[in-house]
Amino acid sequence: MAPCAYDERYSGRTLIGPTKASGEVMSADWRHDSAVAQSQNAGHGHGHDYVVGSPHLRHDSLRRRIESRIEEAVHEIRARQGRCSVLEIGAGHGSFTDTVLAAGATAVVTEMSEASYQHLLVKYRHSSAVRVLYDVDGETPFRDGAQYDLVLLISVLHHIPDYIETVRRICDHLLSDNGSILTYQDPLWYPRQKRWRRALNWGAYFAWRTTQGELRRGLATRWRRLRGTYSDSEQSDLVEYHVVRQGVDEVALRDLLEPRFSKIELDLYFSTQSPQLHKLGTKLAPPNTFGIIGTGHKI
Repeated sequence: MAPCAYDERYSGRTLIGPTKASGEVMSADWRHDSAVAQSQNAGHGHGHDYVVGSPHLRHDSLRRRIESRIEEAVHEIRARQGRCSVLEIGAGHGSFTDTVLAAGATAVVTEMSEASYQHLLVKYRHSSAVRVLYDVDGETPFRDGAQYDLVLLISVLHHIPDYIETVRRICDHLLSDNGSILTYQDPLWYPRQKRWRRALNWGAYFAWRTTQGELRRGLATRWRRLRGTYSDSEQSDLVEYHVVRQGVDEVALRDLLEPRFSKIELDLYFSTQSPQLHKLGTKLAPPNTFGIIGTGHKI
């Protein structure tokens, strides 16, 4: 998918004429991004269970894999400079925020879901080490103006239409000198995968979906993807944005990050929602998910 138009004057989006508030027409890109943000909010409302559909939260081995990488990143930074400030974008209910705090860092956490934002406010109301930001449009960290030693994006990039541009802006504006970035739990770029691998991944997904009573919606989403059409009104086409499109281009991300960091590590692994299929797949199936760790940010 080609990146969206970018214009510094409008914090990552291009307007045609005045804003919608003045009654004028907004660009298609702006309207689309707004629909995505609204779907993220609606799709993660009060009572939403992040664990059931999230392999990285549901499966202990995978969760520990990510936790250990966060701990290593925080400990390395603290050993070098005595402190570590973390920005966690899309913190959900704070599962990995707890890891950040246990490792001795301070955290600024953002959420696009109002319900999750309220959950985080309550959860960390007594902690002076956490600041919670409601990020209704994805721009709050940039408006906030702070820089951080470590930026976390756990199961986040595939929700962002123009994730390449977002990561570039994070590196160039939010990350301190010699800082680190850590992303995990995004689907590998589908066009580079062989057909049988894609079929295996979708088969595992649908096997899980049948246990959730949402098979019809899953089949409808899959049919639209096969036809190459997507809806701006269907939550399933907007929340898991790149999951139902082409996946996330790990090579493009690596190429973006390599000149900006002293070291880049690409971590490939298998994941799926079903506990039984996840356990089997980690032993027998090829990778379908990835993480990237960049250390030694160069300003």
